Parts: sequence; C-alpha cells; structure tokens
Amino acid sequence: MSLRLYDTAARAVREFTPLRAGQASVYVCGLTVQGPPHVGHVRAALSFDVLRRWLAASGLEVTYVRNVTDIDDKILARAAERGVPWWAWAYTNELACTRAYDALGVLPPTYEPRATGHVPDMVELIARLVERGHAYAVDGDVYFDVRSFPDYGALTRQRVEDLEPAADTETDERKHDPRDFALWKAHKPGEPETASWATPWGRGRPGWHLECSAMAERYLGPEFDLHGGGLDLRFPHHENEQAQSRAAGDGFARYWVHNGWVTLGGEKMSKSLGNTALVDEVVRRARPVELRYYLVAPHYRSTIEFTDAALAEAGAAYRRIESFVRRAAERVGADAGGPVLCADFTAALDDDLATPAAVAAVHETVRQGNTALAEGDDKAVAGALGSVRAMLGVLGLDPLDPHWAGGGGDDRLSGVADGLVALALEQRQSARARRDYAAADAIRGSLAALGVQVEDTPSGPRWELSR
Repeated sequence: MSLRLYDTAARAVREFTPLRAGQASVYVCGLTVQGPPHVGHVRAALSFDVLRRWLAASGLEVTYVRNVTDIDDKILARAAERGVPWWAWAYTNELACTRAYDALGVLPPTYEPRATGHVPDMVELIARLVERGHAYAVDGDVYFDVRSFPDYGALTRQRVEDLEPAADTETDERKHDPRDFALWKAHKPGEPETASWATPWGRGRPGWHLECSAMAERYLGPEFDLHGGGLDLRFPHHENEQAQSRAAGDGFARYWVHNGWVTLGGEKMSKSLGNTALVDEVVRRARPVELRYYLVAPHYRSTIEFTDAALAEAGAAYRRIESFVRRAAERVGADAGGPVLCADFTAALDDDLATPAAVAAVHETVRQGNTALAEGDDKAVAGALGSVRAMLGVLGLDPLDPHWAGGGGDDRLSGVADGLVALALEQRQSARARRDYAAADAIRGSLAALGVQVEDTPSGPRWELSR
C-alpha cells in the first residue's frame, strides 16, 4: 500500500509498512469513564475510525483495539461525590461513551478491553520491570525508575533533566527521582476495598500508564503497528507507555499517530476547564451524521474551534451531498454504478489522511453528478453515485448506509416519520387533484415548518430534511 502517516516519534511523514503483510494492528487509547463524553473526546474516535476504514479499504485485515479505563483517581472521586459505587459510576459513563460512538457511526473495535479485567497482565508486567531493574516498590507503591531507561523522553524528545516531577508529588521523598511515575498505587485508607487487588506488593490498583501497555501486549503482542490517541496524551501518558513497555523488552508501537484538539472559546475542550459540549446535548440540535461530517472534514491533526455556526455550515455542506445521493438513487437505483474511488480521493487519504482534499473530491464528483441529473444522462449519474457512495463509505458518511438511513436512532420511529410524511404528501396530491391549491399549499407549508422540504418531480413528489 502507499499510505503515508505523520509519525509523532519521527516528527515526519513516513510510509506505513505493516509488521505483517496483509494485516494492520492498531491500539487507540479509549476514554477514562469519569463522565459522559464531549465533542473533543469523540473526535479521536472518529479520526481513527476513518484510518481504520481506509486501512480496510486498502486491503488490510485490521485488528483494532480501543480500551476503557474504568479505574482511576478521578472515577473514585466523582463516584464519592455522588455517593454511588465507583464501578457503577464508571459503567454508567461507559454506556454514555458507547452511545456517543454508536450515534456517530464509529465502527465497534475488534476488542474493547477494560482495565479492571486485566490486572493479572499488569502485575506480570510490573514483575518483569522489577526483575530487570526498571521498577522498585516502596510501602506498597511501585514506581518506574526513569533514569534506569536511557531512552526515556525519546517519544517527545525531552531530556529527563528538563521534565517536571510526576503528578503524585506527595510521595516524592520516597522516589529515586521525583520524575518516577507510579506503576501500582497502594490502597489508601478511605478508598473502597473493591477498588483494590491483591499483588506481591500489597493491595492496590494500577497506575494509568501501566494499563494500556498491558492491554496492548495482551491483544496485539509485544510489537504492533500503530498506537493512536489525542495530542494531549503524548506526554506523559504515551511517553510512559513506551518507556515501560520497551524497558520490559517489548518493541511496542512502530508508529505513533495523534489527532488535534477541539477547542471551545480558544481553549482545549476539557472537563477540568468546564468548557465542554457533551455529545448527548449536541446531537439534540444537530443530526449525528452532520456532527460526524463536521469533525471528519478537517485534517485530523488540525485544531477545530467548536461553534454552532461552524456546525451549521458543515451540516449544510453535508446536505448538498446527501441531496444528490438520494436524488440519484431515485433516478437510477441505489446500487447503480461501480464503487470506484476517484484518484484524487485516494491520493488525499494516502497523504496522511488528508480528509479536506478527500471531501473536496466528494463535492466535485457531486457537482458532476448534479450536472448529469440536469442533463438526463443516467449513465453518468450512476457512475457519480457509485463513486460518491464509495468515498462516503470510507468516511463513514454514506446517507444510504442503514445506520444513517434509519436516522442513526430507533428504526421504528424513523418508519413512523416516513409514513406520516408520505400520508401528508398523499393528502396534498389529493388536494391538487381536486384543484384545492390552498389546501395543498397549506400542507406543504406545514411540512416546511417541520423541516421537510418537498420537491415536485415528473415521477411525483419527493422530500428531504431541509434543516
């Protein structure tokens, strides 16, 4: 294949060469389920969903792992504030994440491991690090010794001397170096007993960085192709993952790929800053497919400033594509035309997933298809439709995909809505047949007020959402 990706570790665009011919192994950091997901969270899921779809479209068998961090300081704190068990709070928010992924058409991962289900793997990894002299235990805590590993800082190109101390500063005096980070955290008074596991070093729970290293090795082996995540995870999370895995003797990730932030009011969207747009709220005022378009159309490494105006503009652009697909499908059939990806689209995605250029190729093909529709050239219409649907399939935006055709929600509700609009159009046609044009116009006006745009065609009326 000819895919090139920006590798954070190399600071350069590199040709992607899979470790095993015909296969691609991908690990993407999922969410820490301390709360419901916001738009910034799902941008990462969407960026790597497009990458996964493109790898598959390029002929690779993809093993895609996205973890769930369901034990963490913040989860324990949030659950305690609300007076609920930590595991119940984590699972409630895990369901909210799954709901957001499903709403936006993110393909389910091959495997979605939870941190709490892999404590034995983590304990084994710690034991290897202790045995190799890269970790040490103090009063039930176990720390990674950063100075024992000469390549610490290689991913983000930082020297140990220039780094700030690790976050758990209250234990600095017990560390060999204040920058050493926790692999295992001893159980503390006041913490739930259920949030601890027995180990050779005493009861406790895993450190955040350790979890992903253990789960990546469990499902993808000691070395795999690509590790992905948000830009904010480069340090310390991914730096620490790489250090502990390689210190334990694993090759770990061969490529590191990071997506850019979503900002709100010029600041990175973050729960800690209080400037978030929750997915559950945004999809009440915009169709999920339009939110997906809004987040997928920019380059994955760019920063997106989230505004309702920009979301509305993206929605209008998507509806132009959608209108052509539906009109062309009515003219020549949904499956007319071969699923041919245009050369500009392929070249764009092969060039570090350049989705702006790929989306431009979609719009250009739509323009050609609309011209063919106007000229009655059904052969050209079919060709454009097949190409547009193939490209949209890679982007996860095909309006005729069953996920979107059903509104991305309850198929029964969608069926009721379709039936009600059809009934209204039948009543309008009856009014026109008896020359009661006032009644016909009133029905059309009522539908328009509900966001349903009606177009009269030689084969009868057709409708689509106009918002």
